[in-house]
Amino acid sequence: MKVAEAVGRALTAAGVDHVFGVVGSGNFHLTNAMVAAGARFVAARHEGGAATMADAYARTSGAVAAVSVHQGPGLTNALTGVTEAAKSRTPLLVLAAEATAQNSNFRIDQAMLAHSVGAVTARVTTAHDAVEQARAALQRARHDRRTVLLNLPLEVQSLEVPDGALLDALPMPAREPVEPSDAAVADLVRVLETARRPVFVAGRGARTPAARDALLTLADRYGALLATSAVARGLFHESPWSLDVSGGFASPLATELLQGADLIVGWGCALNMWTMRHGSLIGPDATVVQVDDDPHALGAHRAIDLGVTGDVERTALRALEAGGEGRQGYRTPELAAGLAARGRWRDVPYEDEGTRERIDPRTLSIALDDILPAERVVAVDSGNFMGYPSAYLSVPDENGFCFTQAFQSIGLGLATAIGAALARPDRLPVATLGDGGALMSAVELDTVRRLGLPMVVVVYNDEAYGAEVHHFGPDGFPLDTVTFPETDIAAVARGYGFEAVTVRTPADLKSVADWVGGPRSAPLLVDAKVTRDHGSWWLEEAFRGH
Repeated sequence: MKVAEAVGRALTAAGVDHVFGVVGSGNFHLTNAMVAAGARFVAARHEGGAATMADAYARTSGAVAAVSVHQGPGLTNALTGVTEAAKSRTPLLVLAAEATAQNSNFRIDQAMLAHSVGAVTARVTTAHDAVEQARAALQRARHDRRTVLLNLPLEVQSLEVPDGALLDALPMPAREPVEPSDAAVADLVRVLETARRPVFVAGRGARTPAARDALLTLADRYGALLATSAVARGLFHESPWSLDVSGGFASPLATELLQGADLIVGWGCALNMWTMRHGSLIGPDATVVQVDDDPHALGAHRAIDLGVTGDVERTALRALEAGGEGRQGYRTPELAAGLAARGRWRDVPYEDEGTRERIDPRTLSIALDDILPAERVVAVDSGNFMGYPSAYLSVPDENGFCFTQAFQSIGLGLATAIGAALARPDRLPVATLGDGGALMSAVELDTVRRLGLPMVVVVYNDEAYGAEVHHFGPDGFPLDTVTFPETDIAAVARGYGFEAVTVRTPADLKSVADWVGGPRSAPLLVDAKVTRDHGSWWLEEAFRGH
């Protein structure tokens, strides 16, 4: 058996059940071996899309995914998606063929490339150790929650593997949760018992049902309000004490309550500039606590008063076991009524700025929230528009929102929705894009149609790179480089086999409702011509913070 086949078989046997990619000569045999061993291969139209699909699948499913690429340009094409995954600490395995011959036109320093974007690297070097080296790379991706580039030199892939080196059937040990120390738990309980207005902010490290349930119980004991970072949005969806997202997307009431907290506990949450609005959501007298199973994460983005190294679920359970009297904390009947009445963005009054030619993005988002099924998984691209779907489209739980924004690249939203849709086939996938990101990634509309995904793609179309328009426009700079003629994106989608509708007024959304209630024989694209007179609230604040 050749190395390429042995590695493919071993990785599939070790639990990699989805591999995304674009197949060329260098990764042909490896990819086919994984398919033959039972993995599902998802062919993207561009390696950048493949990497982001794999990233989103891993985030939503909780399993390690793989992306398979050709040597040289296959990897460079995938690099933006790989960078996003690496910055997000997504457990992802990048399987890259590698040209090592000095005169090969495909030869580049792939390891250096990966290191430059924050990924870690491994290489298959011999036929005898190939399977063991591949499994070690997978283990690092899974246990260290890292994006790992496994280089597979062409000359090594073609070697014969000795029979005694086939270890593909051996089980791989599970990652053990990090147990907090007794002293750290005691310190945490002490600050919880003295807090009068505590708020829990949960992040990626809390995105499991078990961690959520432990945090809900602990919050009930101490009267804490509940918020999340954007990547964990939906975690506390069912709680009446949820503030939804902390940060730039926070509602006015959530902002007020976060700023009034005397204790903020970040649970598996970086408490970075976005989640804390450059620190403006932390009151001057607030105690800040951070719980994370990676000690290097503690205090990495801001000063903290207490750092606890430990798994979120285990730390919350240990705090519960330590006892402590129940407290009302932040939870009062008046606050409960306020959250019920005006806790969501859609409850905040606004003046509709729509015209006969353009729909207000708030009106559009609220209408879509009412029309689309509640069981959904929402993916959001980057751009001026992104706060509207992030704030106005509700999601059922932490697996209902996939937010690939660590690198802040536009053009990832559609591929994100595809990966999330494959991880949650029981839900309606909703991709929300700006026109720039939609046209940048339009090639993956073919992937949506080919996979038969019943997806809704919503394009907030202002015919511009809106972030730049609203950042530079007020100062009188010319905007010809960031504005574009009107494009019929609905017609583009029809060319890929979509149903499509152009929306200029709320009445045009009837076609969306008809699609939702119909047989859904094809995916749907909504080309929404949105108002563009000013920037979105969250982006204006983000620019002020720089």
